[in-house]
Amino acid sequence: MNQEIRLFGAIAVRPAVLALIPQFETATGFTVAVRWELNPTVKKQIEAGEAFDLVITNPDLVQDLTASGKVKAGSQVAFGRIAMGVAAKAGSRPLDIASVEAFEQALKSARSIAYASEGTSGGYFFGLLERLGIADEVKPKLVAIPGGQTAQAVGRGEAELGVVPVTSIFAAAPEVVLVGRFPAELQSYVDFAIGISAGSTNAEAAGQLSEFLMSAAVDDMLAAKGVERR
Repeated sequence: MNQEIRLFGAIAVRPAVLALIPQFETATGFTVAVRWELNPTVKKQIEAGEAFDLVITNPDLVQDLTASGKVKAGSQVAFGRIAMGVAAKAGSRPLDIASVEAFEQALKSARSIAYASEGTSGGYFFGLLERLGIADEVKPKLVAIPGGQTAQAVGRGEAELGVVPVTSIFAAAPEVVLVGRFPAELQSYVDFAIGISAGSTNAEAAGQLSEFLMSAAVDDMLAAKGVERR
């Protein structure tokens, strides 16, 4: 009998995981039903009773869900990390953000900058502007984008630049291009972990999906989509 695995994951990992699911379904005969939300929303909805078999979100949120009895103790594994990058509309003029100084200048020169108003990346970017001492100059240019649509907003012309995990930039191609990753001194990786539901009726199948997503066989495909293994 065909089993359905309910995967509830963060929007940032969606492009990479979706590319892998057909391979898993073909190999196992299982069906994977997916749902994607921003990291805080994933945690909030699971706490409110959202049914799931496997979750992919920030490690600290998986830990919180384990502590509250929603995720099976001992099932958490590190999935990977995603770098922060700058997005621009395809065909835009080349932009240098390789150094801290060039990065700051690009932000100060931009007419508008989209960021994720509810996600992990947006919170980091706000703090970074304060740390660099350019918050007063840059914040008036910021365009808050909800629902994990930051890169797509750049493609639609709603902002000149976007700051967002690189997976989202790759997924928005060809309308959007990756200007570059944040300079090494400023880079912040968004980490992700996998957990299995404590109340899953398909725990064995969910475990197989977790093992597949953690296997070395999918590392290259994940890297191509912007997910780095530790």
